[in-house]
Amino acid sequence: MKNFETIKYEIKNMTAIITINRPQVYNALNIQGKLDIISAIKEANKDSNVRSIILCAEGKAFCSGQDLNDRTVDASKGPVDIGHTLETEWNPLIEAIKRSEKIIVGAIQGVCAGAGLSVALALDLKIAAPGIRFISGFSQIGLAPDAGMSFMLVRQMGYTKALEFAILGKPLLSEQMLEYNFINQIAENPLEEAVKLAGEINNLAPLSVKMVKKNFQYANEKELGEVLSREKYVQRFLGFSEDYKEGVSAFLGKRKPQFKGQ
Repeated sequence: MKNFETIKYEIKNMTAIITINRPQVYNALNIQGKLDIISAIKEANKDSNVRSIILCAEGKAFCSGQDLNDRTVDASKGPVDIGHTLETEWNPLIEAIKRSEKIIVGAIQGVCAGAGLSVALALDLKIAAPGIRFISGFSQIGLAPDAGMSFMLVRQMGYTKALEFAILGKPLLSEQMLEYNFINQIAENPLEEAVKLAGEINNLAPLSVKMVKKNFQYANEKELGEVLSREKYVQRFLGFSEDYKEGVSAFLGKRKPQFKGQ
């Protein structure tokens, strides 16, 4: 079994449990974090003893999105091609989740923000603790939602509410996410409930589960690739802007940004 730098990986009762393990940065993902999750998903899919996967996290946050200290998105050191970061890091992570032949259950114990919300939305089934905050946050640093979030928000919420959520950046709580059908249930101990749900899946016919997932994804997401491509183009444009540089600087400096539309 592989050893990973940023995650924990274990198999219990035919379920592979992937735990994001960067609590010191609220489980923000650097390059290695994304590569580790992708690798772990692939490892679980190759293992004939695994029938389901759980993605969970250590600490107070599920995933706070991109690690802004990562050199690939550090605008203070010059122009940043975020389109490249999406193309080589975030989009492959979302695609690994979507292409997994085994159901991936999310146990969401803490805040989901930025592309961390994209990851949560991409999971097949989701269980969240009460009162967890789900935040877009992109417009607050001069960017636009990415990693498939545009597609998933509009599909679930409709254009008007999705636009409001994405632009204003006000959090939605677990209870609201349940109303919008973004998550399956709310539980005091999401991981415990995720293990129970995975156990039910493990008792089903594996080929049937695999094909049901493929059919439902095709029915709901056949245009996702086009949206991922559009998001990459927009984020590349915004990543070169002065507003993005100012947004990240303000975020890291814990001050209000002064955007100029440049």
